[in-house]
Amino acid sequence: MTGNTERQDGEHLSPRRRAVLEAVRAAGRPVGVTEVADRLDVHPNTVRFHLDALAAQGRVERSVEEPSGPGRPRTVFAARPGMDRGGVRRYRLLSRILLGQLASAAPDTEAAATDAGRAWGRYLVEPLPPSRRPTPEEAVERVGAMLADLGFDPEPAGEGVPPGRVRLRHCPFLELAEEYGTVVCPLHLGLMQGALAELDAPVEATRLEPFAEPDACVAHLALTRAA
Repeated sequence: MTGNTERQDGEHLSPRRRAVLEAVRAAGRPVGVTEVADRLDVHPNTVRFHLDALAAQGRVERSVEEPSGPGRPRTVFAARPGMDRGGVRRYRLLSRILLGQLASAAPDTEAAATDAGRAWGRYLVEPLPPSRRPTPEEAVERVGAMLADLGFDPEPAGEGVPPGRVRLRHCPFLELAEEYGTVVCPLHLGLMQGALAELDAPVEATRLEPFAEPDACVAHLALTRAA
């Protein structure tokens, strides 16, 4: 069991903010700032501050209620339906469970992981205009941009066009790659292969060397026969 705690973006609820949220939920209908303040016996400005924060976190919904007679419209708040979206997340544990299952159940783990990476590489890469094939430089640049967005911190290395190697100086799944390298590393290679295939690039990613250098993995590129 990992000791790391993962939370959704958004702060943990203080006792006062939790009380404001519970008062809105207990009302069972949209309520205004003054009504919540009366329920909790606190100043309306305090309630307004917490309701604005809860609305920003997506825990309550803000709307404007038209008056039944003369007067100004009233801002009201209602609890957002569904499970509370705050609290602890365990996404790394979920990843370990799924990776462990794939590693033990798939007939060919590396092939299955590479295929999954290819599918996502096709989806994640920024496409070119229709009917235009990229140059080797453009293809490597597009794939590099995708890898950078994913957090791999890529750096072209080696001579030639395209460069023969790309150093991946950061792994966004480092702990999982160290534990399940036979799944995670082929998936990384598949991401590059799928992206290049989607671009119809004259370049291919031939192999990936995990932890080939003290501070980087190394992906190897080559021109295709068509190029």
